[in-house]
Amino acid sequence: MTNQRVLAVQGGINFRELGGYATKDGQTIKWHKVIRTGGLDQLTAAGQAFLGDYGVRYDIDFRSPQEVLDAPDRIPGNAKYVYAPVFNVDETRNSDGTDKMTANLEKHPDSGFKHMLKVYRMVANEQHAKDEYRRFFDNLLANDNPDETLLFHCTAGKDRTGMGAVYLLTALGVDFATIKQDYLLTNQTSIKRIEGAAADAKAQGASAATVDSIRALWSVDEAYLDAAMTEINRQSGNLSHYLRTELKLTKNEITDLQHIYLE
Repeated sequence: MTNQRVLAVQGGINFRELGGYATKDGQTIKWHKVIRTGGLDQLTAAGQAFLGDYGVRYDIDFRSPQEVLDAPDRIPGNAKYVYAPVFNVDETRNSDGTDKMTANLEKHPDSGFKHMLKVYRMVANEQHAKDEYRRFFDNLLANDNPDETLLFHCTAGKDRTGMGAVYLLTALGVDFATIKQDYLLTNQTSIKRIEGAAADAKAQGASAATVDSIRALWSVDEAYLDAAMTEINRQSGNLSHYLRTELKLTKNEITDLQHIYLE
């Protein structure tokens, strides 16, 4: 298989490789070792087969209990399913669907953007979220066989998944400018979904402010990441310290991660 940043997986959403990114000390993340994505509930048989051939052996699911019940993952038979709900309910609202989202937003049209800032502060602050990201790292550390891939995801593959990628890329020594670029790539890979949701809301007669809010809920924004970073810096001084003090990653574990994922 060729190495590609954006993966075309039948029935998949926002599928992306983390391979190929350079670290500050000149190493590179291995291809076919870790991928990030949105929901897997619509994967076709061909999509599942693609992931099996790709080497996916771990599926880390960051979604809430209700999201999992409503839309269970379709994964290759030889992949280990790991449940790691960052929130107990879908705080991102990405599983609501446009109808429900529009109805809620019409009451508070500017709330989409503000709500996402709150979500990112919660990701950084809530002990439950930290515990689940620690579970994510435990599985990343277990993924030490060659030619095996770990996949992690939520519903849209942008917020809970986005922060998972921020933490992993930081642990691997990737510079923050590259991390931010990877985070913002969602706005390109999900453009059809973002504009489709906005068009659906317009068709339902939503106000311009509500349409903007829907875009805010379906997109990523530097301000969202900044909101999380402000909380991370307040707690720990910086991202690297946060991994050690809040996610409890030891120096040896960070060395092991770099050994597993870098070349």
